[in-house]
Amino acid sequence: MTNDTISADAIGDGLQTRILGHRIVYHEQVGSTNDAAKQLAETGEPEGTLVIADEQTAGRGRLARTWVAPPRSSILMSLILHPGLAPHQAPRVTMVVALGACDAIHAETGLNAAIKWPNDILLNGKKCAGILAESGIVGDKLEYVIVGLGVNVNFALTDIIQVATSDSRFLPFGETWNLNGNVTTIADEMRKPCARVPLIQSILRSIENYYLRLRAGENLREEFANRLTTLGKSIQAQTPWGIEAGVAEDVDDDGALQLRRADNSLVRLVAGEVTLAKMRGG
Repeated sequence: MTNDTISADAIGDGLQTRILGHRIVYHEQVGSTNDAAKQLAETGEPEGTLVIADEQTAGRGRLARTWVAPPRSSILMSLILHPGLAPHQAPRVTMVVALGACDAIHAETGLNAAIKWPNDILLNGKKCAGILAESGIVGDKLEYVIVGLGVNVNFALTDIIQVATSDSRFLPFGETWNLNGNVTTIADEMRKPCARVPLIQSILRSIENYYLRLRAGENLREEFANRLTTLGKSIQAQTPWGIEAGVAEDVDDDGALQLRRADNSLVRLVAGEVTLAKMRGG
C-alpha cells in the first residue's frame, strides 16, 4: 500500500468540468459514499456533487455484497446526478460511468479496460472496479441517481490477505471477492503505484463527457456494447426468478442484456450476476 494522498482541494485544482466535482465532499472515513451522497441529495445538494472517501466501513456492491479496500488505497466515490430520464432509463447512467471509467483508466495508465455486464470494469479479464447506481424515485419521476464507483488502485492482493487476517472488519472481503485470480488492482497491472488524484480527475472529466451526451439525447448503446466482454458468449445469469442460460446476444438502449435461450426465445435482463457457462465434457 502507499500513502498516496487525496483531498477536495487537490481534486478540484485544475479539474475544468462543467458539472461534476464543482462541490467535493471528502471523508477520511465514511460508512458508504453512496449513503452519504443520498443524504445530501435528499436535502437538495446540487447535481454533480462528488462524495469521496479514503476508507469505507460499510461499503457495498450489487446484490448486498460488501465492498472493502485498505485505507488510502483506492478510489471510493459517489456522484449525485439529475439525468432527466424516466425511471426505467436509469441504467443508462451506469453505462455512462462505465464508459467514462474505461476511458480514464486507459488515458492515465495505458491499460485497456473492458466492461463485464452489467457494471464491472475489467483489466486483463480481472475485476478492478465496480459501479453501484441507486435511484431516488418519487411517484413516476426519477428525482436523482446516486452512482458509486469503486476502483482498486494501490494495493496488492497479498495486502488484502494480510489485512483480512489481522482485522476482522476486512474479513468480508475474502468472502465477497474470490481471491483466486479474478480480482486485480491498477498497481498490480502496471507493476507500479498509480497517483489517485490525476486518475480521479480524469474519471470525472470522462464521465462528464458521456453524461453531457446522454443529457443531450445521444444513444450510447453501441459504444457500451463495443466495450462489453459478455456479448457473443454462452453465459448463465442469476436473476430474481432463477438462473437463465443462453448466449448474450446484445444490449438495448437502456443497457439491458438480450439473452438468447437454447429454445431460441429471447429474454431481456436488466440485472443479474453473470458467469460464463461451463462447457460440457465429451
